[in-house]
Amino acid sequence: MNDQPKLRVEGLSFGYDDNIVQHDVSFDVRDRSIFAIMGGSGCGKSTLMKTMIGLLQPTAGTIHVGDEDYWAATEERRTEIGRRFGVVFQSGALWSSMTAEDNVALPLRMFTRLSDAAITALARLKLSLVGLDKASSVMPADLSGGMRRRVGIARALALDPDVLFLDEPSAGLDPISAKRLDDLILELRDGFGVTVIMVSHELPSLLGVCDDGIFLDAETRTAIARGSPRALRDTCENPAVHAFMHRERPAGEYPAGESNDKRDTNAVQ
Repeated sequence: MNDQPKLRVEGLSFGYDDNIVQHDVSFDVRDRSIFAIMGGSGCGKSTLMKTMIGLLQPTAGTIHVGDEDYWAATEERRTEIGRRFGVVFQSGALWSSMTAEDNVALPLRMFTRLSDAAITALARLKLSLVGLDKASSVMPADLSGGMRRRVGIARALALDPDVLFLDEPSAGLDPISAKRLDDLILELRDGFGVTVIMVSHELPSLLGVCDDGIFLDAETRTAIARGSPRALRDTCENPAVHAFMHRERPAGEYPAGESNDKRDTNAVQ
């Protein structure tokens, strides 16, 4: 495993106009880890993700991708760096007028010079990676919520990204679909070496797949804990973190067991 962090965030502050959502946020993301951005509703989890992928410029601080300062780079270079990111937004953001295959093929048509035949083959390959090889001609409206999320992941994988960003990937899914999606995320990390950064407040997913993370607090507007979700659940005494990590799970949700990754990071209160 590469010792250099995949991404490094230092002293980051971000928000909209004069409204600072979070300030002085620092953390690093290890290569081939599944990193969680945690916190209650309205704390700025998705806004942090938007800042990391280049949709929102921070008001202070730096984001290093490898050894490059993302926001100090030229716009052209930021675009090049951004193509190493795959992004799946909570809604899936699929084009309703396109089939699953055409949705996945879109980045290939926009950013490569591959032939139509090669693009079709790659799009079908990416769909097969997420278990949807038989859904290439299906329209998004005819797919279940979990299947639409998986099409979104297949599209995010189209350009073979180094880092996959997922915004609330299992939100609104039934427990079985959520478990299948969690298994897919683990497979992408373990089988294909993808680094995953996941915004989520779903405890089963956080405890089941994430091996590191950061906890954002809406009241203090900064990060108040760092560590794997399991470590935070078991050892962090901060009241806000404790309340979040010990919410009662609805009956029937799959056991949030223990992460497949044994490298738990010690929680920081």
